[in-house]
Amino acid sequence: MSDTALQLTGIEKRYNKGKPNEIAVLRGAELRVARGEVVALVAPSGAGKSTLLHIAGLLDTPDGGRVEIAGVDLTGRSDRARTNARRSEIGFVYQFHHLLPEFTAVENIVLPQLAAGVGRAAAEARALDLLGKVGVVERASHRPGTLSGGEQQRVAFCRALANAPGVLLADEPTGNLDPATSDQVFAALIKLARETGLAALIATHNMELAARMDRTVRLENGLLV
Repeated sequence: MSDTALQLTGIEKRYNKGKPNEIAVLRGAELRVARGEVVALVAPSGAGKSTLLHIAGLLDTPDGGRVEIAGVDLTGRSDRARTNARRSEIGFVYQFHHLLPEFTAVENIVLPQLAAGVGRAAAEARALDLLGKVGVVERASHRPGTLSGGEQQRVAFCRALANAPGVLLADEPTGNLDPATSDQVFAALIKLARETGLAALIATHNMELAARMDRTVRLENGLLV
């Protein structure tokens, strides 16, 4: 089995295609992320890092190139195949937690497992285990509105890993937190990534956090360097 979890090859993305104001955001971007590797993605605002993450996460389709997850090229697959791959192979974390406010912390982590066909008892056991790993298991029965910002984001990490994906994609996951909380939440994220052995691509503008990852790639002029 290959140790490559995520492979981007020759990724191109253009907006306003064929028009005088066409914008080439990605111009053949290449990236390989191995299992167990945590990679920082840095770029100036507007350079296209969110576009790159959406393409890597099969939420958007490139105009050229290939996206491979665990060695499988999913670029031209059907919507159903891409949805199944997102559900089983990819976890997402955003700057804002996007937790469902009417459900408790543990229920937010159980729901994606139920959608994947996991039984409720097993789903709840995994949810509680994940919450324990990031230090908020005592908040399992609380709804998001009663949690601090850092606690909400830790629950979001757990939800992203609920179905044991091979790839974690995070877009400024601590960008909405104060520096002290950001450091604590980032440490929890790295701990989860290390313990589960997944591949993580984390977009951040915080160079101190980037330096704590295995390596850093920078998006410049549509290419990863």
